[in-house]
Amino acid sequence: MTEFDLRPAEPADAPRIALWMAQPHVRRWWHQGWSVERWAQEIEQQAAGEHSTPYVAALDAQDFAYLELYRVRHDRLAEYYAYDDEDWGVHVAIGDATRVGRGLGRRLLGAVADTLLRTEPACTRVVAEPDIENTPSVRAFAAAGFVQHGELQLPEKTAVLMVRTRTAQEV
Repeated sequence: MTEFDLRPAEPADAPRIALWMAQPHVRRWWHQGWSVERWAQEIEQQAAGEHSTPYVAALDAQDFAYLELYRVRHDRLAEYYAYDDEDWGVHVAIGDATRVGRGLGRRLLGAVADTLLRTEPACTRVVAEPDIENTPSVRAFAAAGFVQHGELQLPEKTAVLMVRTRTAQEV
C-alpha cells in the first residue's frame, strides 16, 4: 500500500481497537463498543475463518484505523445485491479521533481498493455499505472513487451501496 502500512490485526491489538470502537464518532456507526476480551476473541475468530480479515492501518508508524476486508460471497451483504463471486467488501473505522476530518479515510479507502483491484485479477469490484446517514463516510468513499449504486435496507440500517470498479488502467 502506498503511504499506509496495513497489517493483520492480532489479539494484542484488542485494547487499542476496543478504545477506538468506544469513541463516539465510531461507536455511533459500528455499534461494537465491546470489551477488550470480546475484541480479542473477535480478532481470533476472523483470522481463523474465510469470511473476513481484520487489519490495523498505520501512517508514519502510528496506528490510526481498523479495517475489515471480506469476501462478499461469504457475507450477509450477498443477500442484498447482485454480487460477483470475486467482489471484496471493506469496512473502515478511523479510531484515532485526532486523524478524523483530514482526508485520511478517502486516501486509505482509495489505497485499499487500488491494491485489491491490482493484486486480485479476478476481482472487478470493491464494495461498502455505509449507513445512509453517515455523510462523512459516504463522502470519503465517493472521494476514493466509489460510486453510489442505490440504497440497501439492512436489518440495522439503511445503507448506501458504494462500488469501486476496476478502471481501464487497472485491467
